[in-house]
Amino acid sequence: MKIGVLASGEGTNLQALLDSVHGHEAEVVAVASDKPQARALDRAAAAGIAHRVFERDAYPDRAARDGAIADWLDGLGVELVVLAGYMALLHAAFIARFRDRIVNVHPALLPAFPGVRAIEQALEYGVRVFGVTVHLVDEGVDTGAIILQGSVELPGRPGRG
Repeated sequence: MKIGVLASGEGTNLQALLDSVHGHEAEVVAVASDKPQARALDRAAAAGIAHRVFERDAYPDRAARDGAIADWLDGLGVELVVLAGYMALLHAAFIARFRDRIVNVHPALLPAFPGVRAIEQALEYGVRVFGVTVHLVDEGVDTGAIILQGSVELPGRPGRG
């Protein structure tokens, strides 16, 4: 399976994919970012993976930018899109084009703490159990079908949850 990864920052989830499934169960063939300084691009380059920046300001709107990303991913034969720390919302047309083939890694136990700042929200709330959710992407914000969740108890933390 050919995977395209969208990332906005460090690329630690990308690196986990490269270390675990790349070249085995699947092949990461593309890494796109909305930020030219994203370290994920360096990780892709080091692994010999096609990578490209799609800056928001280079396109008239989100639909145009996401269309360009989708065209690029299609051109590389991408079958599954993984959002690995991608901090931009995707346009509905992009989601429709890759329907049920976009997976997001979200740093909270959904449906709790959707959207940005999930970790901060959870800590401010005082949770004692924290985790990560892998889910399909739909047109909502972190509302798609949950594929997998993992949790960890925060020891010695008073609070809720």
